Amino acid sequence: MTGSEAIAKCLELEGVEVVYGYPGVAIAHFFDSLGSTDIRQVLVRTEQNAGHMASGYARTKGRVGVCAVTSGPGALNLLTGIATAYADSIPLVCISGQVDSDLIGSDGFQEADVTGAAESIVKYSYLIKNVRDIPRIIKEAFHIANTGRRGPVLIDVPIDIQRAELKEFEYPEEVNLRTYKPTVKGHIQQIKKAISELKKAKRPLICAGGGVFLSDSQSELISFVEEHRIPLVHTMMGIGVLPTDHELNYGMVGNNGTISANKAMQECDMLLMVGARVADRAVANPDTIMDNKVLVHIDVDPAEIGKNVGPTIPIVGDAKSILTDAMEMELSINTASWLEHLNEYRKLPNPLKFSDKHVNPAVFIGLLSQEMKDRSVYVADVGQNQIWSCRNVNVRKNGRFFTSGGMGTMGYAIPAAIGARMADDTRQVVAVCGDGGFQMSMMELAVVMQEQVDIKIVVLRNNFLGLVREYQHYSLNDRYEMVKLGSYPKLDSLSAAYDLDYYRAENMDGIDELIQRFLSNDGPALMEVIVDPQDTVK
Repeated sequence: MTGSEAIAKCLELEGVEVVYGYPGVAIAHFFDSLGSTDIRQVLVRTEQNAGHMASGYARTKGRVGVCAVTSGPGALNLLTGIATAYADSIPLVCISGQVDSDLIGSDGFQEADVTGAAESIVKYSYLIKNVRDIPRIIKEAFHIANTGRRGPVLIDVPIDIQRAELKEFEYPEEVNLRTYKPTVKGHIQQIKKAISELKKAKRPLICAGGGVFLSDSQSELISFVEEHRIPLVHTMMGIGVLPTDHELNYGMVGNNGTISANKAMQECDMLLMVGARVADRAVANPDTIMDNKVLVHIDVDPAEIGKNVGPTIPIVGDAKSILTDAMEMELSINTASWLEHLNEYRKLPNPLKFSDKHVNPAVFIGLLSQEMKDRSVYVADVGQNQIWSCRNVNVRKNGRFFTSGGMGTMGYAIPAAIGARMADDTRQVVAVCGDGGFQMSMMELAVVMQEQVDIKIVVLRNNFLGLVREYQHYSLNDRYEMVKLGSYPKLDSLSAAYDLDYYRAENMDGIDELIQRFLSNDGPALMEVIVDPQDTVK
């Protein structure tokens, strides 16, 4: 077989169902070989979104997402999708075509050093130099992407390697890398220390991050929280770890978090960080927040532990394994008075006011998510819509909330929603965007209709880059530069151009019934929601 046929065969053996990508001469042989398999090929309209679609697929399916693009501009366009996945620890295998091996370094047509360009935003990268290495490299790439701290792996494949003949194909059964041995099992003595400290705690708190989902440890965490009645807060990536209305869920921490969550972080005497990075968006001043408390930091990546704040008890390992061990240890604590105290913070009124001229985005998001089905996936874009979503979304049991947390990549929602729905068409999937983020990926409406991916798209429209405008309001004395989007495109005409069912909400009149009709629409649909430009997130 040829090198490209070998890559396709490896993907089949890895159980790959779909590859998102964009062709070019440097990757054409691979797509040609892929056409002889049952693997679905999805033609994106710009390469960045191949990474986002693969990300939405991976987060929903719990498996590695795969994308493939051509060399030069194609591969470089993909870098934002790779960086977005890297920041949120999403497992991807990204395949890029490359010029012939003997042209590398000669500034050939559509040549770019993509492995060099991607060095800081991939978990690992390969430039294949010998066709015989293909089975080993593909096997290693999937293993590295989906173990330890998950993340994207890049494989750069020159054209001549794709065309070269591989005389013997043998796919490895296992991977054994001397320099890559991620820790899964937590140190039992460290776990015992944590439980011992937890017994002494009067005000314990768990802060859950996206690592809980990546380790598939939601059920273990919920059991631990419910059995011992420990209050839980979460980072943006941890939204949905507990259902929003769970009595022990006190909301999202950070600058844009809830009062109850941030007060809990400040006042607890013991904090268990599970699969969270202690990043600036969640904990703005870690040294201050962590004063006078015992900090237990559980993370599969040892580099994250102690990076931003020194833990009292570090535990390196997979959250599922560590929580399973912790559940087997004797623990008796009484948190009744602590919970009663935190519940008082829930009663505090939200000081944020919204215009009554148009749609109230906070109320709208609450109503929208309340009407969504069980197990639904809500995908938020970046900007004001993201913050309004984080604060007001209602994630039910087994539901998911996706967004670009670490990188904050605008245009993420629509392609990620496409990938999520293709991973599981039994889940209702809704993408919520601002009009700025929408215009960064609206070309993928073609994929929605061509592939008949039944997602619902909401565009919160205020004709501005709202979050930047808000910053200019507070910090730059209302000097609004480079933020005016204007009234284009006309979303009713754009929807018609794509044969997409269209809904519009200008104010709160009849909003409940409109949301119900929108969500029950037979097939993909777009709703334009008019929001006052003066509405803010703080």
